[in-house]
Amino acid sequence: MLRSVIKRTMSTKPSPYKAKVTSVSPLPEGGKWIQTRKIEYTDPNGSDRQWEMAVRTTRSDTTNIDAVSIVSILHHIDKPKELVLVQQFRPPTEHVVIELPAGLIDPKESVETTAVRELHEETGYIGKFRNSSPIVYSDPGLTNANMVLAYVDVDLKDERNQNPKPKLEDGEFIITFTLPLDNLRQELDKVCEKEGCTVDARLYHFAMGLELAKTQLT
Repeated sequence: MLRSVIKRTMSTKPSPYKAKVTSVSPLPEGGKWIQTRKIEYTDPNGSDRQWEMAVRTTRSDTTNIDAVSIVSILHHIDKPKELVLVQQFRPPTEHVVIELPAGLIDPKESVETTAVRELHEETGYIGKFRNSSPIVYSDPGLTNANMVLAYVDVDLKDERNQNPKPKLEDGEFIITFTLPLDNLRQELDKVCEKEGCTVDARLYHFAMGLELAKTQLT
């Protein structure tokens, strides 16, 4: 089995592991970033039903898409391929979460420009957009929040990618690191066990997909 090597970027910011939740209270109706809605609908039997949902207030009118999640694979000459990942504290989980780099689409911005911009801001890597998935939904039982999975190539021969430095906002405390693409699921488990963090479900599903493709389709 490959030995995992976590390559953390240089940062003067405190570790996201120092964050903690201090209180949880009801959010007044009409939150700044998220609001709730009641849906009334008719089921296949013709019965009237209700559903509660959360909605983002920031969806881009240009794309009608909330966010972009980014897959960037580093193709090294002298070692196995690695996937670029980030860690940050997610208050609803009360944990540091391992995720793919991601971000909301700004007004008048395209999927392509968002993917390249967010990768650069969160990880320091400068990449080139290749393609993206259709629109998908992260938690369809709870929210209409949607996203696309974008593939961004990183040229390691580019001098700007030799020592990438994130451009984080004041409220962002993000660790950038890489894990080998081979045995990704096992490597994620190792990091979680060692550091007491957790994994975004979409990333874990991605890792399981790689594992199944290798073990069940060969």
